[in-house]
Amino acid sequence: MHVIATALPNVLIFEPRVFADERGWFMESYNQAVFEKAVGHAAPFVQDNHSCSKRGVLRGLHYQLPPYAQGKLVRATQGRVWDVAVDIRKSSATFGKWVGVELSAENRRQLWIPPGFAHGFITLSETSEFMYKTTAPYNKESEGAIAWNDPQLAIQWPEIAAMAVILAEKDAAAPRLTDARLFT
Repeated sequence: MHVIATALPNVLIFEPRVFADERGWFMESYNQAVFEKAVGHAAPFVQDNHSCSKRGVLRGLHYQLPPYAQGKLVRATQGRVWDVAVDIRKSSATFGKWVGVELSAENRRQLWIPPGFAHGFITLSETSEFMYKTTAPYNKESEGAIAWNDPQLAIQWPEIAAMAVILAEKDAAAPRLTDARLFT
């Protein structure tokens, strides 16, 4: 497994080694020892989630506050998505900064989004299947969201001009960064 640093400290890309031959391919998608060495601490995963979205579906920017703050290890198992992590820790030197990466079935990359970051993605292909592990269970009272198009964040969503963005009601009503409940 190859670990790639991003512009945001602690947000990491995991790129698996893929062994391919005439039969197909094999890869190790998760190895606890490799993962924990890369992130520098134990990260027990407690929940797996799987979604299917059509082109233009934008999910996010989501997070959970303590005591249910979640770290997420995310990947696209079918199709292509543009995945974004935003630092929402007010005390961080990178507060309000974001990083985006394309995740696809072809590149097989995974993105680690630690607690303290909002997360979202948009489906770029006709459909996508998206899977992720979380370090805390879902808790409605702890959930938060930030508007995907907040001008303060100025996220550069690729291909957005060529598609109709499809949002859930809660994502369409999400507050801007300045009005959201955040990490200290």
